[in-house]
Amino acid sequence: MNPPSASVAQPLPANRASAARTAGFRLPVLATQLLILAVMFGAWEAGVRSGAVSGFLFGSPAGVLEAAWKMIQSGELWEHANYTLWASAVGFVAGTLLGTAPGLALWYSPYAARVIEPFLVAINSVPKIAFAPLVILWFGTGVISKVALSVSLTSIVALLAAFQAAKDADPDIQKMMVSLGASRRQIFRKVVVPSALPAIISTFRINIGFALVGTVVGEFISSKYGLGHVIFVASSLYDLNTVWVGIFSLMLLGFVLYAGVDIAEKRLLRWKDQTYATQFKL
Repeated sequence: MNPPSASVAQPLPANRASAARTAGFRLPVLATQLLILAVMFGAWEAGVRSGAVSGFLFGSPAGVLEAAWKMIQSGELWEHANYTLWASAVGFVAGTLLGTAPGLALWYSPYAARVIEPFLVAINSVPKIAFAPLVILWFGTGVISKVALSVSLTSIVALLAAFQAAKDADPDIQKMMVSLGASRRQIFRKVVVPSALPAIISTFRINIGFALVGTVVGEFISSKYGLGHVIFVASSLYDLNTVWVGIFSLMLLGFVLYAGVDIAEKRLLRWKDQTYATQFKL
């Protein structure tokens, strides 16, 4: 007769264990980050008050807060930030889709890929900001030109990343799928796209910065709204505190867009988190 089995604590599923481990680090990491910020801004303010740092050339945390509060009260900061966020988000999404889809599609035709690749390299080698005057001329000074600049910066990066990721899909798995009678469409859906997704998602993070750069450059050149316009006007008036308000606001917008990409990654790459947790026994 077998002895009664003692109650043994069952291990958590891999994804739950990984989430618990991540939650355990969250508070100490946040506390350390806040401490670093407090030390940096405290040293900056102390340097300005003591005269070791020029408040005229570098501004001061107290002056930045005062300028930000005035812009918040008047609604000016939200108006400019919303303009930049909307143009950057639309440019990011449109540029990423317009680049990723043809980049993956080039997997179907190695001949077309070889023909197009030199042109892609040539376009990518040119700083996209050089096209800004042309884009402003073609699309005017409104928000459409800012979106177009963001698209021009993000689409080529997304296309090259998707093309390279599709080209690097495991050839052995593709051969096995062929031997099992799979069609090219099935190989593309079941092997190429899942294999390329991690690289494509990583490119999303890079394209967040490019989308913001495109929008802000357009606002520098010709615009009545946007954080780039705020920074440009304030810098011409030597108002460094307002310049910092614009810069810090752009950082916050970057965090917002980055959080959106993070959510998309968790939904599209759930299998990756589970594989990672299983591999390292989290």
